[in-house]
Amino acid sequence: MRHMEGTVHGFLVLRSTEGRVLAVGDLFQVVRRDRVTSRLLFRFKDGSVDDETAVFSQRANFQLITDHHIQKGPSFPQPMDLSIDVPSGQITVRSTGKDGKEEVKSEHMDLPPDLANGLILVIAKNIQPETPETKVSMVVAGPRPRLVKVAISPHGEEPFSLAGSHRKAMHFVLKIELGGVAGIVAPLIGKAPPEIQIWIIGGIAPAFVREEGPLYQGGPIWTIQLTSPVWPDLPRSGF
Repeated sequence: MRHMEGTVHGFLVLRSTEGRVLAVGDLFQVVRRDRVTSRLLFRFKDGSVDDETAVFSQRANFQLITDHHIQKGPSFPQPMDLSIDVPSGQITVRSTGKDGKEEVKSEHMDLPPDLANGLILVIAKNIQPETPETKVSMVVAGPRPRLVKVAISPHGEEPFSLAGSHRKAMHFVLKIELGGVAGIVAPLIGKAPPEIQIWIIGGIAPAFVREEGPLYQGGPIWTIQLTSPVWPDLPRSGF
């Protein structure tokens, strides 16, 4: 941990590759002593929801405590409701069966201390640009949850502008490593997870500025960026 997290309310927009706005997002983050609760909520125009709440501690390192990630609605062909409780190692998946009833499956996993569900952006903000690669663990949903590695590597600075002011952001590439037999077979059958691109502006207070990649396995490439409120024109003065 190089930069402590603080209270945040950020505004985000999610677009298709054609630039069409699909969803508007809010990042809520509150801090109580050394514990941070971070919620990233996207509301889609078609009624879909992507809602993830991560609770983690920040001392010498960031340590995930719990994570709850929900995806539902027309934008998500395979709805997800995944809960992770790190201290107990309990993973809970909720789904709807063919009869319309809720099905709950739980299993125990030996979760590593570098588990990064809900923390990828926090971790990226703390990576030194000269670090060639940083690896963390993640639980991914599927027919049954599995533990994978995510390799995060810097790919240099890239320019962008902010209201006409020229800035630069560090470009990071995230690659999911399936491992085992799945990692060998996936590239051969064309199902290797695509890379995810993240841009972080550095300095004394690093901040997320952009992400490109799918939000679920086999999903389309979407772009997430910071956005700002737009105010209606104020009525003209009578003077």
